[in-house]
Amino acid sequence: MTVSAERTSPAAPPEGRPRDPFIAAMAVVATGVTVVATDGETGRFAQTVSAMCSVSADPRLVLVCINGRSPINEAIKTNGSFTVNVLGSRHDHVADTFAGRPWPGKDPWDFSCGEWEQAPSGSPRIRDAVASFDCSIHQVVEAGTHRIYIGLVTDIESHGGEPLIYSAQTYAKPIPVPPSVFDDYPGSGPTYRKNTKENAK
Repeated sequence: MTVSAERTSPAAPPEGRPRDPFIAAMAVVATGVTVVATDGETGRFAQTVSAMCSVSADPRLVLVCINGRSPINEAIKTNGSFTVNVLGSRHDHVADTFAGRPWPGKDPWDFSCGEWEQAPSGSPRIRDAVASFDCSIHQVVEAGTHRIYIGLVTDIESHGGEPLIYSAQTYAKPIPVPPSVFDDYPGSGPTYRKNTKENAK
């Protein structure tokens, strides 16, 4: 699939300052957008995170990377649990709020920007998220500037919808693209799509 851009932010580095090639290359990688949230003794915290992926289906494990400077780290450590909320294309304001870029009239990290409910662990989850994973801490790894949290998924909610994508400092949404066609190879194309069509008959 490809992506359709919806809104952009300035991408150029300050004048005279060369852009780090690693950061520049990673900026064009398309990622899903999630909000990691926790609640407990230390209070309620949430942080927008683009570095999230599945680790294992058995046991059910997901991974998120959070900058070590974020105050949510101590909260997750104390609470022992967190949710990973996969945002939809309608949640761009939620993503900005918990990235510290609130829209006019809102404060940074303001939970009034979305509809929240309590997951079984006690952590907040977005009521209409594309998907939401309630997790207990399975493992924490210190890596450079970030902490890698591997969460053991204890509860799942899935509502579907268009996931929010982020690339080159632009929000986007997925758009399906037709398979490539090569005239020299009749019938070429991904077999999984053919099998899906045949199985649907």
